[in-house]
Amino acid sequence: MTTDTATHTGETTRPSEVARPGNRTADRLFTTGIRNQWYAVCPSDSVPAGGMKRLTLLGEEWLLFRRADGTLHMLEDRCPHRGARLSLGKHLGDRIACWYHGVQVDGTGTVAAVPGLPGCNLEGKQLVAAPHVIETGGAILAYFGDDEHPEPAPLVLPEQLTDPDVSAFLCHAEWNVNWRYAVENLLDPMHGSFLHRDSHSMSEGQTTARFRIRETERGFFFEKTDQSGVNFDWVELCRTGIDWVDLTIPYPPTAGPGGPFGIVGMATPIDEDRCAVFFWRYRRVTDWQRDTWRFLYRTVLEDRHWDVLEQDRIMLEELRSDADQAENLYQHDLGVVRVRRMYRTEAEAQAKANTTG
Repeated sequence: MTTDTATHTGETTRPSEVARPGNRTADRLFTTGIRNQWYAVCPSDSVPAGGMKRLTLLGEEWLLFRRADGTLHMLEDRCPHRGARLSLGKHLGDRIACWYHGVQVDGTGTVAAVPGLPGCNLEGKQLVAAPHVIETGGAILAYFGDDEHPEPAPLVLPEQLTDPDVSAFLCHAEWNVNWRYAVENLLDPMHGSFLHRDSHSMSEGQTTARFRIRETERGFFFEKTDQSGVNFDWVELCRTGIDWVDLTIPYPPTAGPGGPFGIVGMATPIDEDRCAVFFWRYRRVTDWQRDTWRFLYRTVLEDRHWDVLEQDRIMLEELRSDADQAENLYQHDLGVVRVRRMYRTEAEAQAKANTTG
């Protein structure tokens, strides 16, 4: 799927006062995703006007539906009456009617009507979790909070998704691997010199390197100290209400105008064993250069980029189930260690808060 970076921000839904489902132990959070932040959900065009989409995110089941005017809503996929799946129900425009008994739930998670018993005490109560949602760069983002943080965290979108002088294409896929491995793969620039050695854009540079971590106001860089602008030489982890990485790959002149191309990447947990990955490949180009870049991407570069992603998918999906239990890490793995400890610490803190709150 390809999309330009023209940004559309949809109407946000009110926070739900309903406790979200699921076991919130530290191990569970570490495995299925920490809360109190935003995640990419799916491409925008997968939920057309008047459409619905059922999906699993962070180990929980959800329903997206879009009204005729384009307004998007997200609900826990659970009828508050008997627990039936709302995704099996009927789209009524601004609400969903459960197939089982016809109970109607609107986009805020409030019971709008109980046709079998009008005026019953369920009506008017907000009984279904309804995360805030927005759209940007051709993707839907949602905020997943806990009971103590129902209001969405402040969100600063990647500038590459909002700058009109940046042209990008979104690549979305689902991988059969835990989300942390997808993030850790991005915090491991050295694999580009080996796994992607035959790629048209990562065939140059040394296969030995030293790395350092450099702090930033929004996260940190993990970068080579002895090579820059040659291969996959640095990555920045950014924490701006949503976690994302930014990196650049040098391009030869045959790839058209715009210099190096960049990647904004995100990984969203589906469950313990699956994740959704989002990669925006972008260049800062305008006017005729923009048209040239987009033509070359669609006709030549897109297939090559998917080949690189396929290499990552195969390697990550074939990791042993106990891969992170029997490692012997070295200096190149400082970025992996840093991000792993970061998420583990946050999972433990959130689990403790949920227990004592």
